[in-house]
Amino acid sequence: MNVGLVGCGVIAHRYVEGSAAFPTFDVVACADLDAESGRAFAETHDLRFCTVDELVASRDLDVVLNLTPPAAHAALVSATLESGKHSYTEKPLAVSVDAGRTLVDQARLAGLRIGCAPDTFLGSAYETARLAIARGDIGEPIGATAQMLTGGPEGWHPNADFFYRAGGGPLLDIGPYYLTAMVSLLGPIASASGFATTPTVERTLAVGPRAGEAFGTEVPTHVAATLRFAGGALATMTVSFEARGRYESGLLVHGTEGSLSLPDANGFLGEVKLRADDSDWHSVVYESRGDMETRGLGLHELVESVRAGRPHRASGELALHVLETMHAIMRSAEEGSTVDVTPLREPSAAPA
Repeated sequence: MNVGLVGCGVIAHRYVEGSAAFPTFDVVACADLDAESGRAFAETHDLRFCTVDELVASRDLDVVLNLTPPAAHAALVSATLESGKHSYTEKPLAVSVDAGRTLVDQARLAGLRIGCAPDTFLGSAYETARLAIARGDIGEPIGATAQMLTGGPEGWHPNADFFYRAGGGPLLDIGPYYLTAMVSLLGPIASASGFATTPTVERTLAVGPRAGEAFGTEVPTHVAATLRFAGGALATMTVSFEARGRYESGLLVHGTEGSLSLPDANGFLGEVKLRADDSDWHSVVYESRGDMETRGLGLHELVESVRAGRPHRASGELALHVLETMHAIMRSAEEGSTVDVTPLREPSAAPA
């Protein structure tokens, strides 16, 4: 399928450079509201540059890859579906649950697909863990512990202020990696509770043409959550933009007979370790997909699934479930109560 991407920022380079590994799609066009940077991106990667409206309406494209800031996701995904194209979007699916639910319903009515990042749970490391749990290697799953703490994106992103607006913050930016991974391993989430705080209310851009510019924070920057899964497992998750000068991540899945230690859910590879009974930790050997362990794996799987007439896994329904869970965590933090999460809807299988 032919793909046009919208949003020629930092992550767009990784998608385009990684696309050579996938035989299912070609990125052929790009668009950005900043025409100068968009044209430079197009020249760098030998793409056709369009306005956003031209790209969405283009008849030679099958999928629009949405790499815009979170606040723009819903409108662009909706316009993509209206134009008769499949959509693959960066996380989160939308800023609000209502907007995300509307998009999923729109895609179903149109017979089209919405794919949504993250797709790291499709990588070999997490697939290995999923199969180990299904085999019973750790017995009955009873819980998980996840954490990802860093100092915030203003140290590496030239326009990092959007990470601190609605749809951003560590919960909606980092949370999807770990929540999606845990749902893929333990099943859907039934309820959530959380606490949230903002120790640092002002940030300063450190790189790019705006370096030195200060801006305020509109969302919590440190969040701790407790999750109850429909299957009975309990999990905790901590995500933060307050851990200055370091990057800490990890996920442990616990069962009645053992535990699994998994790598950073913001990546595709890393060591998978198993500890059964009272034995020491040992590495679980698995085979990598090579160059396909990169951004774009979810888009590849979507195209394969369309051709096969089966549901895709990095689906709008899964992204909506994760989005609702994140909003449940925030609502709990505000109200001091446990919040139920709507059951995960089965993804549709739109025809090829």
